[in-house]
Amino acid sequence: MLGKFFQKPGKEESERVPPGQHLAKGFPVLTYGATPEVSIEQWEFRVWGLAKPATFCWSDFMGLPQHEFTADFHCVTRWSKLDVKWTGIKVTDFMGLIELDPKVAYIMEHCYGGYTTNISIEDFMREENFFAFKVFGEDLPSEHGGPMRLVVPHLYAWKSAKWINGLEFLAAEELGFWERNGYHRRGEPWAEERYSNAFGF
Repeated sequence: MLGKFFQKPGKEESERVPPGQHLAKGFPVLTYGATPEVSIEQWEFRVWGLAKPATFCWSDFMGLPQHEFTADFHCVTRWSKLDVKWTGIKVTDFMGLIELDPKVAYIMEHCYGGYTTNISIEDFMREENFFAFKVFGEDLPSEHGGPMRLVVPHLYAWKSAKWINGLEFLAAEELGFWERNGYHRRGEPWAEERYSNAFGF
């Protein structure tokens, strides 16, 4: 299994691969439940909670500056893929449209299919984070989170929510789907923050 689908990082790559990870030869797909199929005509993105409520359509996002990003991608299931090439919109550019209450400390990411994951405002607002709609020059396929997903390169990939369609701004931390089911609240790969203390890890 290791040799067919995954490999140990070489000397030049080892500094970029967190502990306990192997390099994926392809781009694995891991999904809980059915894969949502959402067209760009149907797609919408909502903001609520401790923010001025707003709803955005696909053309609203496409009107923002678009950038090419190259980022390493680390899955909690112990594989990493280096130098993934994305096209997307910086989180910081999108957030320039949002009016926030100063009490905001956390965000709940909401997705088509009912999936949720939490993230702190500090982790979310980093300059390198983006909303992706292409990968390796092609429209982001539904199995990888298309038509749009969040990408947060410095955390495990479950925080880079697939099929994202909303942000709920919160004053205090609330746990999302995977966090309620035993995964770590933050998920920092270099610290191997894979599971919550409740799991005994």
